[in-house]
Amino acid sequence: RAGAAFQYLLVQKTGALKNVGLIQLNRPQALNALCEGLMAELGRALEAMESDPNVGAIILTGSQKAFAAGADIKEMQKKTFQECYSGGFLAGWNKVAMVRKPIIAAVNGYALGGGCELAMMCDIIYAGEKAQFGQPEILLGTIPGAGGTQRLTRAVGKSLAMEMVLTGDQISA
Repeated sequence: RAGAAFQYLLVQKTGALKNVGLIQLNRPQALNALCEGLMAELGRALEAMESDPNVGAIILTGSQKAFAAGADIKEMQKKTFQECYSGGFLAGWNKVAMVRKPIIAAVNGYALGGGCELAMMCDIIYAGEKAQFGQPEILLGTIPGAGGTQRLTRAVGKSLAMEMVLTGDQISA
């Protein structure tokens, strides 16, 4: 079983022809917070799907409660600016945007901060009725860090993007 190689993901091929890669974020106790380990695994899973000639498209999803509630703040709070800057912090996050096969984000529940940014890196977002998108970093005294401000502006327009980033307010599907 493909999912056995991952601690933070469930990975399988699905569909009638087994030609759809399905990657499910699986850190339910942390609302799928995006820790370094999860993001490294996601990069490996995406590389495997991209190199598999039988996979035509990829679906990235979370749980009913949270697609991804953001970056793992507990992991991040210990880092100094210098550690982040010199250590290539968030360097691997852009892998999702670089995959050549179509990636569909299937979002239900929270897609906040890094989770919202992760969804926006995908080619298509399907949002369930309970989906909540937001960039609440301002409430922690920081700003979105993985391209969220640029992608959000393209997705929802300047005014709504500014409102979301400057207030931390969430929007529904």
